[in-house]
This record gives sequence, C-alpha cells and structure tokens, in this order.
Amino acid sequence: MRAFLFASASAGVLAIAAPAFAQTDTDQEDAQRSAQTGRDIITVTATRREERLQDVPLSVTTFSQDELDARGLVGYEGLAFETPGVVLNRPTANFNNFTARGIATNGYNANLQSTVAIYIDELPISTNGNSTILDPSLYDVERIEFLRGPQGTLFGSGSLAGALRIITRSPNLNTFEASVLGDVGVTGSSSLRQRYNAMVNMPIVEDQLGLRVVGFVRNEEGYVDNIGTGISNADTLEAWGGRATLLWRPTDRLSLRFLVSREESNPQDSSLTNPQLGRDVRISDRPDRFTGELTNYNVTLNYQFNGAALTSSTTYSRFNQRFYVDLAGTFGQAIAFALDADAYDQNFVQEVRLVSETGGNFDWVVGGFYFSRKRDVDFGYRSNEAFLTARGITGLPDEYYQRLYSHSLQHEAAAFGELTYRFTEDFWITAGLRYGSIDAQAFTEPGGYNSNYLVNALFGIPGPLTITPIPEETGIKAEETGPSYRLSASWRPVPSLTAYAAVATGFRAPVVNAFAGRPSLVDPNDLIIPFGADSDDLISYEAGLKGSWLNGLLNASIALYQIDWDGIQIQANRVSDSVQFATNIGGARSRGIELELLARPATGWTIGLNGSLNESKVTSLTPEEAAISGAVEGVRLSGPRFQGSLLVNYNFALMQNAEGNASLAVYHVGGFPSSFPNVPGQPGVTSPTYDVTDAYTVVNATLAASFDRLTAGVYVENLFNDRSVTYVHPEAFLDGRYALQRPRTIGIRVGYSF
Repeated sequence: MRAFLFASASAGVLAIAAPAFAQTDTDQEDAQRSAQTGRDIITVTATRREERLQDVPLSVTTFSQDELDARGLVGYEGLAFETPGVVLNRPTANFNNFTARGIATNGYNANLQSTVAIYIDELPISTNGNSTILDPSLYDVERIEFLRGPQGTLFGSGSLAGALRIITRSPNLNTFEASVLGDVGVTGSSSLRQRYNAMVNMPIVEDQLGLRVVGFVRNEEGYVDNIGTGISNADTLEAWGGRATLLWRPTDRLSLRFLVSREESNPQDSSLTNPQLGRDVRISDRPDRFTGELTNYNVTLNYQFNGAALTSSTTYSRFNQRFYVDLAGTFGQAIAFALDADAYDQNFVQEVRLVSETGGNFDWVVGGFYFSRKRDVDFGYRSNEAFLTARGITGLPDEYYQRLYSHSLQHEAAAFGELTYRFTEDFWITAGLRYGSIDAQAFTEPGGYNSNYLVNALFGIPGPLTITPIPEETGIKAEETGPSYRLSASWRPVPSLTAYAAVATGFRAPVVNAFAGRPSLVDPNDLIIPFGADSDDLISYEAGLKGSWLNGLLNASIALYQIDWDGIQIQANRVSDSVQFATNIGGARSRGIELELLARPATGWTIGLNGSLNESKVTSLTPEEAAISGAVEGVRLSGPRFQGSLLVNYNFALMQNAEGNASLAVYHVGGFPSSFPNVPGQPGVTSPTYDVTDAYTVVNATLAASFDRLTAGVYVENLFNDRSVTYVHPEAFLDGRYALQRPRTIGIRVGYSF
C-alpha cells in the first residue's frame, strides 16, 4: 500500500510540475528549441518504429554508447544496476539470467525460457534456454533498450517481464573509423582482469558499400579457491568474440546488411561457493564448467516503399554449451555424484515486417515471425574412477553410471500487427495483436543406459552393477495456439508531459521434461517426473507519466503496474536424485512502482536517480501444486522489494582541448528468496536449498580525461568491498551454491580513436 501511496504522490508532483513549467512563454520557447535541436529527443525502436522515448507508451530505459563509456558499463551487470525493477542472477561469470518486476520463481529456471527476452539485433538469444551462457561485449553498439513489462505482441514468447535489445552499429559508408579500448584491473589483492576491444570501419564503395569489424578478448582471473581440485582463483574467465557487418546500399531505397558474429565464453570453474568452508571457497572433484559458444549469421533487407518500409531479417545460429557440475554435496560428499551435460542448438529465425511512415492519423506495423530450434542434449551422470575402485563397484563401461541421449524440437510461428490512431496531435491510442502457434517435442535417442549406482553407492554395496538400457522413445508433442495483445492510450496535456495507460499480455513456450515418467531409483516413493509444462501467461496493467522540461535539463518518468500471472511455469528439483523438471502451478500477482529521474542542475553536472518498489507473491495454489513445487500460497517471488541507483557525474575543463570527467554511482538491491521454501514432493518440509540473498549496496567511482582522440581513466568498482550474497542456486549444490559480489576491483581504462 505504501508503494501505491508513494506512486500517487509522485504522479501528482509530475502532473502539477508540468503545467507549472509550461505556463511561461520562456519555457514554451525552450520546448520549441528543444524540438528543433533534438536535445531532449531520444529515439528508440521499442515499438519496431522510430519514436521519441517520451511518446512510447511503455517503460523503457536506454543507453547510448557514450553513456555506456561514461559509466563504465561493459556487460549485463551494469545494465541491471541502472534499470529500475531489474535484477541479474549470475551463478558464475558468464551465466546470466535477468528478471524484472518480480516475475520469477527463482533465478535459474532449468530449461525454461527466461522471463526477459534478450535480442542482439534481430536474434533472440534467450530462446537458447533459461539463461544466456554468454556476456556479449557492449562495445561499439548503437544503443541498448531495456523494455519492461510484457512484450509478447511484438517480441513473441519469453518476454513475460520485458525485453533487452542490444542494437549494434552498422558500417559508416563514407568515413574510415577505428578505435581501441583497453581495460586492466586488479580484483582483490592480486587477481588480474584484462579486457580489450577494437573496431575498424572501412568504406569500400563510397555511399554504397562498407565493412565494420569489432572484436574483443577477456581474461579475468578469478577469486574463488577450489579446495577439492587444489586450484586457487579457480573461476577465471576466458572469453573472446567479434562481429563483422557488411552494409550494401545500392539505391536510396534498398539496403542489405550481412552480419557474422562469434563468441566463446569459457570460465575455468564456477563462482558458486560454500560459505561454511570460507568466504571464497568451494569444493568439487573437478572444475564445474558452464561454457557457451555462439555463432550467428544474419541477413537483413530494408526497402523503402512510398509510404512504408519493409524489413526482412533472416538469422541462423549455432549455440553449443557445456554444463558440468559436481552434485556430491547433495549427499554430503559421501559419494561421487556429478552431471556432465553437453547441449547443441541450431536455431533459425525469420521475421518480416512492414512499417508505415508517420505523419498521418494512422501509424501501423504488420509482420510475420517464424522460429525453429533443434536442441541435442547428451546427459552423463558421473561417478569417478577412484571412488568406484575404493568401493569395489564394477560393471560400468566407464565412470558414467547413467547416459541419456536426447533431442528436442521447438517451433513458433506468428502473425502480428499494431495500429495507432491519432485523434489529435496530443491524443492517440494503439492496439496490437499477435496470433501464433508454438509446439515442442522431446525424443530419447538409442544408446543410453541406467544403473543402480546411487543405491549401491549410498548403502556401500560392492560388486557389479545392473545396467538397464534406456529405450528409444518419442515424447508427446506439446502444442499451444492463441493470441497475445497490447492496448494503450497516450495523452500529451502539455508538450513537456506524456501520460499513458496500457494493458498487455505475455507468454512462454511449453516445455517437455527429458526424464518424464521416470521414478527415482534412490527413493521409489519420491515423486514421478511429470510430462512438462504448458505455456504460462500473464496480463499486465500499467499507467505512467514521462516528462521533459527546461530544454531537456530535467527528465522524469514514473510507472505503476499490476501483473497477474497464471499457470506459472516453474522449475523444481527432485531431491532424492537431483533430477530437474518443469511443471505448472496456480497464479501470482506483482504490483509495483518505478521511477527514473535525470537532471542537469548546473553546467557539467548530471544527476541520475532510479528506483523501484515491488510486491510479488503467489496468490493461488492447489494442494497438489504445492506438493509438487514446494510453493506456499502467499510466499514472495524471487525479486527484491526495493532496488535503486544514484549516479552523480561531473564534466569539467582540464586544459585546452581536454576535458575531465568524474562520476560516482551507488547501487542497492534488496534481498529476495532463492526459490520456493519446501521440498518438492514433501509438503511442509523446508528445502535444504532454500535461502534468501543479502541486501547489498555497491559503490563505483571513475575519474577520466579526454584528449581529442585519447581517453584515459581510473576506476574503482565495489569501492567498499561489499561481499554480500547476490545469488542462491535453487538446486542441490550444497557445497557450492552461493554467489558473492565480486571483490573490490581497481583499474585503468584507455581508449584511442583513429
């Protein structure tokens, strides 16, 4: 209730302030000058067309490349800190999963789609699974847009709570450009962090053909010691990648953009720790590995008709990932128990859309979308040879006591459209509709087998194991068909203020469980793995105000929302043998308020403030759903009640042709539960993996100078060395399931433009 009282008060302030600012002739002239100069006009494409940020009827946080550079934002973590209502769950250096507006049951979600869709240009990389085991370099991007609230109409499945769009730069067809950026820092007392980026832009045929190439490499030494492997700073990250973009513009109407990108991300071990062993200590018999390799090919055609623009985007990608994790903590390190899983994705995405020119009473977008994915997953549940020998357990072909070879197919096809009608220049409504179908099906391939290893190992039974072949099997196809929609109304009472109200829906693709129907060999009384999970869906109600005053020196926005989430897809973990599965449970509600403020109170000074208040909880649950999921009616979802940031930046003259910059950023994230509180299949029994993250505050500071083509600066991240728990893994990683805030890092950053 306090959140809504605050929202009402804040909305009133904005509504009162706008007319007060607008009543003078001077301010009206300022607004006109602003419209002419474009100073307050931030253009976004969140609605698949170029629009002023102030006029977009949804909550959007934007970042230009200059803003990223000034704030030292080089990856996902900084985007989450500076976007209200958004949290980044990070089990290890490259394992990223965003949540927004409290729409999350835990920060992991097994094989479920993320609730926030992530796009690099036209490629939805979050369709690769629950998380992106990648952290793309945010170097040489055109801009980044973080859309909050469901975006199902224009962005399809997996955008229940929002969409992150990373829009890369196209080649400059007329000017040679090149730049480099180096970043070297020390984490803790001795861990070296190195990040290097480079860009070259080459016009090949003036005004017609150009090439832009961007590359990056990272070597970030870790800070977690693995006492099982004996490796210090075990969680070192090695990553590299790049992209090449060729732009051909044979006429003023036609352009073709060809893009090839590649990224490899390879942490040497997990960053998840067991605080009982020490603050930055973990234990496993081998390094846990979460690696990702993404190769992406895209062709985008743009053609300008009279009155409308056609865009066709075709993308093919391959995504390989490795998920190797020691599960021995499940049984207190009493037996060797681990999972080695290799996944191989092939994705095809085709989207075609036609966007009208603006200027009349009607603006419209129509399009079609098709997505196809084939995923191969090889599961290998592992003991180790030393343990097998010590216990006298025989009969296995190697150290793997269970192998399962599988693949799944997923397809999504949809037609979508959005229509805006302007009653007047200052009042308009928008209606959008997406109608599509989704299907998913899993297949068990021949060659797999199971054994009674876990039982014999737990009870100390030596001798040969019984090997049982896993038969080839075709799973039941899960299919969903239906609409997704968005309705909004926008009103500009004065040029400096836009008010809007919107209702929108979102959904996720259905999921099939690889181990569906299989009982536990450890505990036959444990629950049977269900078939999978149908699509969940939600409906969001949002109202907001966006204002810009004093010739763009003051910008503010505020949004209130209520989200009703039904048929929630959840990931749970069968405790006896640590098998993950997906299923559906009743419903939840999320309510909140978000505020963004940007002010330039004096020459050189910029102050940014954002914050969010959220209350999200389970509202409906049957006893059967509670039993299988571990949920409890009224329990809070996995999002903080409060999250916010404060940025203070000062630009000043150093000397002739030189400029200095100093900034201080304070980020705060409240604590939130890691998962539902009870053991799946054991109602009323508190899960040993249940816990709550710490509330934490991170302070970053930078001091930089710019000399024509050269920029150089020093920075401190996590100035006060806050080592709070930022993530709790919801599975049976009992000897390694807590992620801590990265230790204080001090570094230098140097860039040069040619």
